[in-house]
Amino acid sequence: MRELILNIERVRRINETHQHVILSTDHMLLNMKAGQSLLARVTHTLDPYLREHWFPVSVNKSALVVERPITSMYMPSTQVSVLGIVGQPFRYRRTLRSVLMIALDTAPTPLLFSIPALLVNHVNVTLVLLGTAVNYKTEHLPPEVEILHGDEQMNWANRVTTIGWADQVFVVVNPADEMTYFTRVLELFRQLRADLPSNYLFGVFQPPLPCGVGACGACVIRTKGTSHFACEQGPAFDLTEVKFP
Repeated sequence: MRELILNIERVRRINETHQHVILSTDHMLLNMKAGQSLLARVTHTLDPYLREHWFPVSVNKSALVVERPITSMYMPSTQVSVLGIVGQPFRYRRTLRSVLMIALDTAPTPLLFSIPALLVNHVNVTLVLLGTAVNYKTEHLPPEVEILHGDEQMNWANRVTTIGWADQVFVVVNPADEMTYFTRVLELFRQLRADLPSNYLFGVFQPPLPCGVGACGACVIRTKGTSHFACEQGPAFDLTEVKFP
């Protein structure tokens, strides 16, 4: 894993809860794909002691854009130390027509990077915001994305139809209790679908990543076959394969 020092070029508020931090980039980061992330720390402070998990929403030759809560303060010209690239890309099927993205009691930030590429490839994208995620305003997202809102019991309009036509589903939940949330999601899908195939329903895990290279074991995800480290094989895991407590 390589350390890079990036400069904050500017900061742009995108809605009431989140901001885009635009950083200088590096040629190594041009290979980043949807699902992959960085471990970051503003260089002049050690607070927090553990690096923060930053999911980019776009990257090109001129800029790396990450989405952060508005409660965090970032100033232009500040340097940021990043370690990466962390994790594996989302495993989208080659023959893909419709993707369902779900955010439950958390912002959909980890899911957003892939949206422009999906739309370019004529894939239909629906984003469902549930529970406290309804507070995330979506005016900055492409208008082609269908936005649906629901409650904390995971009810939303045309739920059965939405789940039925999705070729794949990617879900992000409140990191404070991921296993409980993902258990609820899996139970819901088993109730609403007669068949729940493999490589269909993915949970995007966001555990603490103290090392980012699988050495500390803090981010282990146990599956039916073996155990995986979220920082190496994650962040997306097939929920039908995960061993829940």
